[in-house]
Amino acid sequence: MGASDPEVAPWARRGVAGMAGAGAGAGARGGAAAGVEARARDPPPAHRAHPRHPRPAAQPSARRMDSASGGLGSGDNTPTTEALFVALGAGVTALSHPLLYVKLLIQVGHEPMPPTIGTNVLGRKVLYLPSFFTYAKYIVQVDGKIGLFRGLSPRLMSNALSTVTRGSMKKVFPPDEMEQVSNKDDMKTSLKKVVKETSYEMMMQCVSRMLAHPLHVISMRCMVQFVGREAKYSGVLSSIGKIFKEEGLLGFFVGLIPHLLGDVVFLWGCNLLAHFINAYLVDDSVSDTPGGLGNDQNPGSQFSQALAIRSYTKFVMGIAVSMLTYPFLLVGDLMAVNNCGLQAGMPPYSPVFKSWIHCWKYLSMQGQLFRGSSLLFRRVSSGSCFALE
Repeated sequence: MGASDPEVAPWARRGVAGMAGAGAGAGARGGAAAGVEARARDPPPAHRAHPRHPRPAAQPSARRMDSASGGLGSGDNTPTTEALFVALGAGVTALSHPLLYVKLLIQVGHEPMPPTIGTNVLGRKVLYLPSFFTYAKYIVQVDGKIGLFRGLSPRLMSNALSTVTRGSMKKVFPPDEMEQVSNKDDMKTSLKKVVKETSYEMMMQCVSRMLAHPLHVISMRCMVQFVGREAKYSGVLSSIGKIFKEEGLLGFFVGLIPHLLGDVVFLWGCNLLAHFINAYLVDDSVSDTPGGLGNDQNPGSQFSQALAIRSYTKFVMGIAVSMLTYPFLLVGDLMAVNNCGLQAGMPPYSPVFKSWIHCWKYLSMQGQLFRGSSLLFRRVSSGSCFALE
């Protein structure tokens, strides 16, 4: 008996509503299944079928109501929803592009402006490199305001392809219903849920990353042309021809491995940390009370607090884990522009790396594995050529 079956009894629908309200990842099918299981275990006598007293008609399920109302989740509007996500993603990408552009130039080690003398919290004199805003002003002086959006076109195409790929994969490999992990689950059961969800996310992320990486490489190379004032990579189609002619098919996937490793480490680290915090440190014992009431004086307060904490835990863990996985991003971006005929990736400006492991070791020896991770307060490292007089 599915969630949209009109023969579902009212108490089964309450199971649907309860699961939808209390389960962060549970859908209408999971709630209906829970209600049906409860009926099989202990069928309420008040709602047994009777020839003279037929059951009241069930209300439309969440899925049916969504389909009838033409909501975002309806099957007919799936292309519209996907287009909306692509458009929103394009807007965010365009707005954040100057930030990524400056970050990439710092990652490759391009410092066209001298550092300034400042003081730290201890009152000692230190050298500070230009911040993002100073760097962006310099780019505007050289290339104009349009120069801040160098390499934007292939990046927009890359993000759109990634979004469409993930949407298509969800249609071909629809995710199973993800049950909420709570502190009532034993260690084995809760870990199974997290592993299942994370494995699905990892599959989608890896496939979308591999398909969109060639466009990512083109975008990186278009941006670092600012260093040597080159014009080798201009359009997407011409860039594809140049890369294939000079480097072959593998040229489109340079730097892919560290990016994939960074994505995998990020997903598993973020999900596992959030899982342990939400399941074993956040108390949701009040979720069994009718209507999710916390207590008589303040109804729903405890449950609302638990939901609020869970909603932010993964976000905070994502920020923390992204800082730890930043070296993978740095190495992947450097490999994408290394030894490609541009000044930013050729000696004497940059050594030619044999592999991404060679690049990692080189940056580690120089103490530069987190180069570009900060865009506001950028202190000169001890290994830099700048020095206080």
